[in-house]
Amino acid sequence: MGTSVKKKKSYVDIFLNGVERVGNILPHPALLFGIFAIIVLAFSAIFAWLGTTANHPATNETIEVINLMSVDGLRRILTEMVKNFTNFAPMGIVVVAMLGIGLAEKSDLIGALIRKLVLAAPKGILTFVIILAGVISNVASSVGYVLLVPLGGVIFLVAKRHPLVGMAAAFAGVSGGFSANLIIGTIDPLLAGLTEEAARIVDKTYTVNPVSNYYFMVVSTFMVALVGTWVTEKIIAPRFGEYKGEVTEEETKLDKLSKKEKKGLRWVSIVSVTFLAIMLWGLVPSDGFLRGADGGLLTSPLLKGVVAVLFIWAGTCGIVYGKITGKFKTDKDIMGAMGESAKSLGPYLVLVFFAAQFVAYFNWSNLGLVLAVNGANAINSLNLSVIPLMLMFALFCGLINLVMGSASAKWALLAPIFVPMFMMLGYSPELTQVVYRIGDSATNIISPMMSFFALIIVYFQKYDDKAGIGTIVSTMLPYSMIFMVSWMILLAVWLLTGLPLGPTGGLYFSM
Repeated sequence: MGTSVKKKKSYVDIFLNGVERVGNILPHPALLFGIFAIIVLAFSAIFAWLGTTANHPATNETIEVINLMSVDGLRRILTEMVKNFTNFAPMGIVVVAMLGIGLAEKSDLIGALIRKLVLAAPKGILTFVIILAGVISNVASSVGYVLLVPLGGVIFLVAKRHPLVGMAAAFAGVSGGFSANLIIGTIDPLLAGLTEEAARIVDKTYTVNPVSNYYFMVVSTFMVALVGTWVTEKIIAPRFGEYKGEVTEEETKLDKLSKKEKKGLRWVSIVSVTFLAIMLWGLVPSDGFLRGADGGLLTSPLLKGVVAVLFIWAGTCGIVYGKITGKFKTDKDIMGAMGESAKSLGPYLVLVFFAAQFVAYFNWSNLGLVLAVNGANAINSLNLSVIPLMLMFALFCGLINLVMGSASAKWALLAPIFVPMFMMLGYSPELTQVVYRIGDSATNIISPMMSFFALIIVYFQKYDDKAGIGTIVSTMLPYSMIFMVSWMILLAVWLLTGLPLGPTGGLYFSM
């Protein structure tokens, strides 16, 4: 009778299992914000009773904590609950952006673009193209996880390379490059709305544009693709070596674009060039119709209405492609596709309802402002310059990511605390947002709490039936560490040169 020998767990396995257990203990993000909202109510009563105050650095006004567990507080909670939800900055812009991008996704336009990009890539730059396609795929939410990660495995099989290396490269681009992109996607207006809500704790008129991090994100896109390619070829590929599993002809078959798909892409190119020509016509002349009232570019309705532009462009391209390929036969199909996109927002709307109450209570009670002032004073006493301060914040966000998967949920929690705090220290909300994006993206690929992590395990098990959490994390850890270090170097260079983060995103804030 044989005896089974238990394999001794490594310290890494013990740590990762602990992270997984902690993450699983946490309730649903929406419920978590409901709990946080109740905690804010309790803290408002406690700190109001203790007489906690802070002096506003700009006006020297004494800020007192307001007790929301009072008659006046109860009245305000009941009468403004709906208003908190409907006026929550990220909600409208995310819904509008998603409707347009949803048409492009449901028409299969985005899937066709990714296939064309990857299939046309020369073998020498195949890894780079797969990672770049992964980053770009984030413009349409989850399409990269569902389409590109398994496609990466097939493409590497066709190229007679290990399929798990191709999957790792695709996953590194899709998840590690989550916040980077060449195109404004749904994540940009979502984060910008949450940042704006937090910034208004300090400045009631402050606005954050979805393109406020655009310059940094464009550079980050190529950084992720280049660094990810180096990690894949120098670290991951040698570790896996040659694939020795059985390969069928069906598995190595890549569907090429059909004539209808090619025709659809040609017409999408024509539509996109026409859109670009109209925008240039409205922006280039000094009296162009798309310039701001003062004749400037930064006040242009194109920048202020970037979500509307995204909706019109992506929606039009999706409709044109769908009509040509036969995906959309009638107007009912088009409206149905938009309806399907809206359905996917259901969990987000539930999360937003509770997050909106939490942010509103945090604001009403003055806890956010008092915490920001006192926190800023404490940080200021450490005499840290901007670079080490922001690098520490990026690491903190990366660690939080290991136990809390949702990017919007994390930022809804962290923004009301850190955005006002850093504003008090003279740093812009746009800078705080971009540092959060670095920490969040770099550790996405090793976070068991990331919503698609289980799906990635299933993909890996197709070629390695023993693959599990440890396999994924050990494979992706080099990407995570080197992405974090590379991004920190890029951020330090950006701060030293004083470059703007985007068309409307400076580095510093003046009270």
